Amino acid sequence: MVLTVMPRQEHTLTHRGSRDTCGRVHSSLPASPDAILQEDSSIMGSPLKSLVHDDERYQKSFHLFLERSSEHQCMRDFIHNKLPDILSSVGVGKSHLNVIGVGSGAGEIDLEMLDELHKKHPEVTVDNEVVEPSSQQLHNYKVLVSQKPELNYIKFTWNKMTASEFEEHWKLRKLTKKADFVHMIQMLYYVKDPGATISFFQSLLGKNGKLLIILVSGESGWGKLWRKYRNELCNTEISQCVTTGDIKSLLDSKGVRYQSFDLPSQMDITECFTEGDEKGELLLDFLTEVLDFSKTASPELKAGVLELLRHPDCSMESEGKVVFNNNLGVIVINKPT
Repeated sequence: MVLTVMPRQEHTLTHRGSRDTCGRVHSSLPASPDAILQEDSSIMGSPLKSLVHDDERYQKSFHLFLERSSEHQCMRDFIHNKLPDILSSVGVGKSHLNVIGVGSGAGEIDLEMLDELHKKHPEVTVDNEVVEPSSQQLHNYKVLVSQKPELNYIKFTWNKMTASEFEEHWKLRKLTKKADFVHMIQMLYYVKDPGATISFFQSLLGKNGKLLIILVSGESGWGKLWRKYRNELCNTEISQCVTTGDIKSLLDSKGVRYQSFDLPSQMDITECFTEGDEKGELLLDFLTEVLDFSKTASPELKAGVLELLRHPDCSMESEGKVVFNNNLGVIVINKPT
């Protein structure tokens, strides 16, 4: 099986891409253990501290990432241009729809998807299960909903828990309710076994149900960065190393049919190459998910990461700017047959 999972406990982080909350570690799998050991032998050093241990700095780096990247915009383009067709069949012949948002964060992207669902099926009511481990993010989501009285066709159920806790809770209660739409955006980095998590939520789908997954693309700069430096930057026991390429390989091995879409996205990382630049150092922390990467990484590791970030495999240079490949991928899975 192509997808490998590092043993660890599931962390309570939610996904990063659209929920204005904690980050992700992006990764692809190494070409081979021998190749990785050979690459890493000269730059292995003391363990680096994960950025997520300093929430204030994480939030600063994350919001700077949003300013410098087109990630949210590419997601919104997909939601408004492609998702409506995907959702067109889920409500056929139904007066009520069940939706599950896994790792919903503060809810901005959730509500945009629910709006598109409502446009396609304006007469139906919706039961929306929100699965989110962060108290603050759930609070932010509730505040957002309270400001939108037009959402009175939706019943919100708030689940302060991780995906695995939700699965355990669901099984203990022996629930038989089926879901019409499940979405997992930028959150599979934070589950112990991505394949098992996908299988569970796919098993909840009812007739014409859809499971939507968004992750970084295996061909993005993230995938290239983590393919080379996985041992140094991904072994934090916090985040999984998984891209849409890994998930596709897993689904192919199981014979699961799916649709896939590419979401082109980019990120201006020019400031990373100016020594001592405060914003550049924040972006490097975000890219590596290492706290104070510029100050704590070995000179060899820092030089290697900067060289790779600037390499055409990861970025392109145009008009004096270094533009990182931040491409995402979407996978849509149907009810198991």
